[in-house]
Amino acid sequence: MATTIESCNAVQATKKKHLGIPEAIFVEDVESFMKQPGNDTADAVLRKLDEQYQKYKYMELNLAQKKQRLKSQIPQIKQTLEILRHMQKKKETTEPMETHFLLADNVYCKASVPPTDKVCLWLGANVMLEYDINEAQSLLEKNLATASRNLDSLEEDLDFLRDQFTTTEVNMARVYNWDVKRRSKDNLLKSVEKS
Repeated sequence: MATTIESCNAVQATKKKHLGIPEAIFVEDVESFMKQPGNDTADAVLRKLDEQYQKYKYMELNLAQKKQRLKSQIPQIKQTLEILRHMQKKKETTEPMETHFLLADNVYCKASVPPTDKVCLWLGANVMLEYDINEAQSLLEKNLATASRNLDSLEEDLDFLRDQFTTTEVNMARVYNWDVKRRSKDNLLKSVEKS
């Protein structure tokens, strides 16, 4: 009884984990599957399966774009954290910090930054806020942890999606082969009846 409850909870957790991605059900018995309501012809079933496959492709494209954004975001956050740690060390001294910053693509400017305990972080959407260095560091560490967690989750979702591709492709092949066998049987019966 406990094993059944645990496996049921594991299935529910998996469904919640991959929320938004419908699970492709493997067609074990094609003959009984084709007798279900709505599965009138093999062509109609193949069209439905192909539509489902195209939806999975669209989801994969969206998830891949999110993954790419996160993969570019994480190094930027790490670099900003490294700069903040360096600034924190330098704020105890009285001499300014010499640095170069990016003005435009491949155009850098030399700057002299006096010791400070405040920094401005670009939050995106044309928003920049001033923070204490400690606050900025804790915010960026939290953002880095969240981005890493989201990247791991996206990886799992992409793996799950690849499994759904495979299941859908196999289902399409099984229905197609079933239809070919059915047609060849029908043609054989017709040729036997004619002779």
